[in-house]
Amino acid sequence: MVWRMEHDQYLDLLADETARLVRVAATAPADATVPSCPQWRTPDLLWHLAEVQYFWSRIAGGVQDPEDVPDLARPGDDTVLPQVLEEQTLALLHPLRHRAPDEWCWSWNDDGEYIGWVARRQAHEALIHRVDAELVAGVPVVEPDAILAVDGVDELLREFLDGVPEWGTFTADGRSARIVAEDTAHTWSLRFGRFTGTSPNTGRTFDEDALQVVADEPTADLTVTGRAWDLDRWLWGRGEAEVLRIDGDADLATRLRAIASIE
Repeated sequence: MVWRMEHDQYLDLLADETARLVRVAATAPADATVPSCPQWRTPDLLWHLAEVQYFWSRIAGGVQDPEDVPDLARPGDDTVLPQVLEEQTLALLHPLRHRAPDEWCWSWNDDGEYIGWVARRQAHEALIHRVDAELVAGVPVVEPDAILAVDGVDELLREFLDGVPEWGTFTADGRSARIVAEDTAHTWSLRFGRFTGTSPNTGRTFDEDALQVVADEPTADLTVTGRAWDLDRWLWGRGEAEVLRIDGDADLATRLRAIASIE
């Protein structure tokens, strides 16, 4: 199944999670390293999300070619970054609230060229980076409702990791996995393989590990079972595998996490 919440739920999630990130980040030392993104300090976390929201506010606002979005200049004073992020959140929410979820807009995902896709993607972007803020601040990570967590698992698996571009090829290698969210009774079946192809836009050639979400299969080489929030955090590299039950080929769990390694 393809899991979806209501459009307004994503917008509320985007606003609330970004606001919490700003509040929590204010309690972390500016020179502290973000544990889940060790290349970042606290201000870098704020700036990253500000840049992302700025870009998608322009795309959702009607810019049809991402090359036409000018770079956002980072302020020389890191103390103003919370305000910059708040401004970009408002700028992003405006087109997302005033355009229909099924209206066309550009996306790097061939199946995500509509406003609703942007809303969902940016809601979970804010949620995961809010976790980063809590980790760097050393405060407890607040758990969202299970409906948000299971949607996050589905969004990562289907929108980030499943499939290849139209110019690419996925070749299965016979290995498979099953993800089970035991608190919501949702499951995902995955096949491992290789993504190969050359981008017609950049000329870059790809030959890398990949996976595909497939129809439910009765058996798998690996089954990872846990609560939806624990699965969401683990897949994003913000949680530990110790709270999950891993049955079968544990090396495939490592392989899955490597494929899912995204900031």
